[in-house]
Amino acid sequence: MSITFDLPRRLAAEALGTAMLVATVVGSGIMADRFTDDVALSLLGNTIPTGAILVVLITVLGPLSGAHFNPAVTMVFALRREIEANAALFYVVAQIVGGIAGSVVAHAMFELPLIQISATVRTGTGQWLAEVVAAFGLVLTILAGLRFRLDAIPWLVGLYITAAYWFTASTSFANPAVAIARALSDTFAGIRPVDLPGFILAEIFGALLAMALAGWMLAEEEAAIHALNELKGAE
Repeated sequence: MSITFDLPRRLAAEALGTAMLVATVVGSGIMADRFTDDVALSLLGNTIPTGAILVVLITVLGPLSGAHFNPAVTMVFALRREIEANAALFYVVAQIVGGIAGSVVAHAMFELPLIQISATVRTGTGQWLAEVVAAFGLVLTILAGLRFRLDAIPWLVGLYITAAYWFTASTSFANPAVAIARALSDTFAGIRPVDLPGFILAEIFGALLAMALAGWMLAEEEAAIHALNELKGAE
């Protein structure tokens, strides 16, 4: 996505988008938990709003900032030299601050203590592997979407996260900023602060794996297209 807006506007979009994403994740989790004691139904009530809001946020804020809303995504774009290093650092700060604000707003809407410390245990090799898979799939979806279906990225990301909520053991955080914000919410969506390092490292690793694989696969595709064009030109 080409970025033509100045940095302050881009940062505002990243902070706002991440705040709205986290408010949706935390708020829908609280609402679902209040409506039912069935964990599967609560998760479904958390999943659908999250996928839906991603479609909306990427569609309306993507033209402003690229709609990263995720430090792992920003890291990948910085490594690919598609965003300036200093801007990438500011993006990450904006995402983390926005995520925390989203948690606070969700608590305020449901008249809960604004700042909480989660007690939900999310740790172990299965959870970490799930976060590697979640972040890998998310970044691969974004990079392949940019290569082949730019117009479909909002739906691709929203649908991927909707699916990943259910096929990953961790319910697909796939986002260090969201993980940090959820550590400050002792609700259905929470994660203990002590479990954050494992999740964040797994998310970064998954994102880097996706970047490496996508770079190889897309380069091969480009080479094949180039070779095909040369053959056609020789005819």
